[in-house]
Amino acid sequence: MTKKFEFNWHIPVPEQLLQGCVFDRWTEEKDSSEFEPGCLFKVDENGFFIYWKSDGKEGDVIELCQVSDIRAGGLPKDSRLTQQLVNKHGDQLEEKSLTICSGTDYININYQHVICPDGATAKAWQEGLRKITHNNKMNNVCPRTNLMKHWMRLGFLVDPKGKVPVKVVARTFASGKTEKLVYQCLSDLGLPSGKNDVIEPADFTFEKFYELYHKICPRNDIEELFQQITQGKAETINVDQFINFLNEKQRDPRLNEILYPLYDEKRAVEIITTYEQSEEARNEKKLTKDGLIRYLMSDENAPVFLDRLEFYMDMDQPLAHYYINSSHNTYLSGRQFGGKSSVEMYRQVLLAGCRCVELDCWDGKGEDEEPIITHGKAMCTDILFKDVIYALRDTAFVTSDYPIILSFENHCCKTQQHKLAKYCDEILGDLLLKESLPDYPLEPGAPLPPPSALKRKIMIKNKRLKPEVEKQELELFRQGQFVIEDEEKEDATAAVDPNKKLEELAQQEAAAAPEAG
Repeated sequence: MTKKFEFNWHIPVPEQLLQGCVFDRWTEEKDSSEFEPGCLFKVDENGFFIYWKSDGKEGDVIELCQVSDIRAGGLPKDSRLTQQLVNKHGDQLEEKSLTICSGTDYININYQHVICPDGATAKAWQEGLRKITHNNKMNNVCPRTNLMKHWMRLGFLVDPKGKVPVKVVARTFASGKTEKLVYQCLSDLGLPSGKNDVIEPADFTFEKFYELYHKICPRNDIEELFQQITQGKAETINVDQFINFLNEKQRDPRLNEILYPLYDEKRAVEIITTYEQSEEARNEKKLTKDGLIRYLMSDENAPVFLDRLEFYMDMDQPLAHYYINSSHNTYLSGRQFGGKSSVEMYRQVLLAGCRCVELDCWDGKGEDEEPIITHGKAMCTDILFKDVIYALRDTAFVTSDYPIILSFENHCCKTQQHKLAKYCDEILGDLLLKESLPDYPLEPGAPLPPPSALKRKIMIKNKRLKPEVEKQELELFRQGQFVIEDEEKEDATAAVDPNKKLEELAQQEAAAAPEAG
């Protein structure tokens, strides 16, 4: 008999987050800032949302699947707001602060700042929120669970008196539907339906929301399917018709019948008992249209293998045996020609699961001559190399312990290359892999170490010198006799010679970029 599939997408929410805590909250836009003291912050038991409300204010919410990071610290640029916060929270303001980063893409990030009662609370909330964000399983929950999520969200977006505004419900269904239809459907369900009306949370149950959803968004496709199964002759599906539907339509015929047996009457009755709401239909082993909809919208009908959403592969093979989630021109937040470079892009791609990022390194200008990252000869803005290394250190292993590869496209002179090495060594510390692992020597024909042996390690991929030159210069360096001679620097802002052949440009790129593998 086919077994019931159970998809456990839930990550337990720490008790401290469920109980909630009172924080001060502030946000800052380009021309304005907002300060809201005494907000009660909580996370719901499913880990869907972090929500808050203060006395006399409307409630608000952030969807945790859109939260990319929870960072320690964060101070306003507005000096008056900073002084106001320092006067209230003292010198430990930075230690007690958290920044919640959220958004639907990597570029338009929203920053919500909170100030906790003390540093210990801030650390506990940062660790707790990081545990329940980046839940890959939650992005694949069934339609019914998503409906429950929408319903819960409406329950948090209450007015100052704790009631659910009808206009907020109407906005939920605004896409392609008129508000008039929403108001009429609310009225049909016996709920307040005026534009300025409010609904008591106790009256706005999930079943009411579920009925409202199907009134506004009827599933005509399932209606047609229901008519096909019953041949338009009945108001219910009998158990034989249901078994035939499960085996002929729902089951993948490519599956092995021993590992994935056919549906039988016992399993069909189990499904009817689970999803059919009518007691009369259940007793007769029949399925109504509502029962069929509930079954089809459950986790048992996921289009992907839900048990494969966790790490299930063998991670003990040589590194070169894997496809690696990689990023090209990581620093750019837009177009390649005339685009904007951003340190934040490195944080966002690493938090999204990327394991290989690109750093196009060029000589810096000015008195300090700090190395920069930019797209050379393309009029892009630049960012400091060391700022990127700090960002990499802070976000490299938030979502995964598997190794990070820094792919250097190195255009720096030897003096500034020394700075690159110095920053990597000092900032990354023990995270930086500086020598080959004892069991995996870097020799021709020897396999690379596996990802499992490189956890929480950052590796650098950079074009090497010729072996004889490298050996000679390394020996001089160890003896303290290595001298960096003056050399011609490559200018990242220099215009490309239009007469230069494409082949020559390609050769320059190949010479600067590290070898693959």
